[in-house]
Amino acid sequence: MSDRFYYTTPLDPLSRPLIEELTFEYDSRYGSFYDAEGATKEMNRYAPDVFAPPHGNFVLLLRDGQAIAGGAFMRHEDHGTTEIKRVWTHSGYRRQGLAKRVLLELEEQALRQGYARIYLTTGFRQPEAVGLYLTNGYTALFDTSVDPETIRKLPFEKHLTLSRFTAQQSGLSAALQSI
Repeated sequence: MSDRFYYTTPLDPLSRPLIEELTFEYDSRYGSFYDAEGATKEMNRYAPDVFAPPHGNFVLLLRDGQAIAGGAFMRHEDHGTTEIKRVWTHSGYRRQGLAKRVLLELEEQALRQGYARIYLTTGFRQPEAVGLYLTNGYTALFDTSVDPETIRKLPFEKHLTLSRFTAQQSGLSAALQSI
C-alpha cells in the first residue's frame, strides 16, 4: 500500500470518482434543500481555476494510483485568508484518518503559499466534518449549543502558525544531513 499526495486540478480524470461521490453525498444529505438543482449547482459554483496556484490548490491523496481522498482551497475575500473546500474521503476508505491527513496537507500548502488564516464552512447535516474541524484546532464561528439546522452553514477558522510546519521541515533537514 503506497499513499502519496498529488497536486492537480478538479478537471483531472483521477479526481472524477471523488467529485461524483461528493456530489451524490451532498444530494443524499441535502437534496434540494438549498436549491432545486441540488448538489450539482453547488459543485459547479466555483470555476476549477480558483483552486489553482498562486491563490489556491487542489490535492488528491492517492493509494496505489487511485484517488481515495482529496480537498482544495481558494483565496478568501479577507487578506491573508484562504478558504478550504471539498475535503472528502471515498466511502470505501473512511475511518482511516484520511480526511485529517488531507486537512493537514492543505494547511501546510496554504502556509507555503503565504496564507496565515483558514476559513471554511460546512453544512448542518455533516456532523463528521464538524468533528474533524473541532478536533484539529478550528474555532467554531457559531454558537455550538444551538441546533445546527437553524444556522445551516457552519463557519470555522484557524490561524496558521509556522511552528509545526517548521518543525517538520527541521526534522527533514536533520534526516538529510545524517545521510
